[in-house]
Amino acid sequence: MTAPMFYAEPGSLAQASAGAVITLTGPEGRHAVRVRRMAPGEPVQLSDGSGVVAVGRVDAAEDDMLAVLIDALERPDSRGPRFVLVQALAKGGRDELAIEAATELGVDAVVPWAAERCVVQWRGDRAVRSHRKWESVVSAAAKQARRATLPVVEPLATSAQLADRLAGARVVLLHEEATSAIGALDLDGLGDGDRVALVVGPEGGVSDQERASLVAAGADVVRLGPSVLRSSTAGPAALAVLSARLRW
Repeated sequence: MTAPMFYAEPGSLAQASAGAVITLTGPEGRHAVRVRRMAPGEPVQLSDGSGVVAVGRVDAAEDDMLAVLIDALERPDSRGPRFVLVQALAKGGRDELAIEAATELGVDAVVPWAAERCVVQWRGDRAVRSHRKWESVVSAAAKQARRATLPVVEPLATSAQLADRLAGARVVLLHEEATSAIGALDLDGLGDGDRVALVVGPEGGVSDQERASLVAAGADVVRLGPSVLRSSTAGPAALAVLSARLRW
């Protein structure tokens, strides 16, 4: 089993080197010491979310402070297209389940989508709290999966904004009435750094106008098989299929 991973302050590993000591404090340090009960000498990994991983061992642990002695710095291979999950807001926390699983599967960014048929609405203070909750869900999932990069939670997108927000990306709209299967997509020509955006609608489905707007912008409309998947599972399922073809 690989060593547990904790997140240091963004950019804190940029100038780090073997032999340096990185200290975690606050909630992350408290979690490492009081919840995970890390002790001196135990192996540990640190990431600042930028793709760099510090491999080392616990030098000291007390209260809400964890000091890590760095043995080596690594940058795991991240070749291949960048995946973006456009996830419609969903009731019952299903949208959060979707982005959690997508993070574990390697998504690079998630876009909250206020689709026309969304029951859940982000407005005012709720929008701020909900966006922060998504960031918290993504961060926890990335840590659990021991990811070197932390996916970005982009600002909320309306249907009127979506096509422009996805300009330049290969857009794949998941739709239960599509006649083409996701496995039949022609993915030739996609290389390192190219964006592939997977669009998942709400419980009520994607409206005809939303579908037409995305198709006019060049989106492929595909299905995921004979079953109709929930909003919480469609995105991760599609991500797994495309990752098997393009990354894994």
